[in-house]
Amino acid sequence: MQFIGFDAGYLERLQRGDVHTERHFATYFGELIRLKMRSRLSSAEAVEDVRQETFVRVLTLVRANEIREPGRLGALVNSVCNNVLLEHYRAKGRTTSSIDEMPADSLVATEPAGTGAESREAQLLVRKILSELPDRDRRLLQLVLLEERDKDAVCAELGLSRDYLRVLVHRAKQSFRHFYLKRFGETG
Repeated sequence: MQFIGFDAGYLERLQRGDVHTERHFATYFGELIRLKMRSRLSSAEAVEDVRQETFVRVLTLVRANEIREPGRLGALVNSVCNNVLLEHYRAKGRTTSSIDEMPADSLVATEPAGTGAESREAQLLVRKILSELPDRDRRLLQLVLLEERDKDAVCAELGLSRDYLRVLVHRAKQSFRHFYLKRFGETG
């Protein structure tokens, strides 16, 4: 597959609904999405669902004239695809290896349940890593994951929208993951 760049003309043709451009768009990005999703999803139907939902969302943005940089169309498709994939995981109740998809209790219990000493050690480890995080990240993880507070209440308390809270919690989890991996390495 040959990677191509996208320009304003291509984007304009896509906005107008040019059949040949739409066909190229679907073929080009369809193959890239299939390659990306093949290792992440267990069925061809799930891959097709993610592919189609990605196209619907991207073409909606294109038709609404929301894309300012035609050269970034590929990055947009990739980003939308990632979001659709995460929504698919959540809808199916699946978990991934990413800390972003880990349930709240897995931050507390980093090792299999064992003796009380192991549990206390894991809790101390999490507290230590939390203490190294920036204040905002630490507070968000404590409120949303450890205390399992209602997200609407957290939004009201912090003056955030629900969507922005999701973004900030994602960043805080990434920060936690960074500190954890820095301390214990990839196999930690």
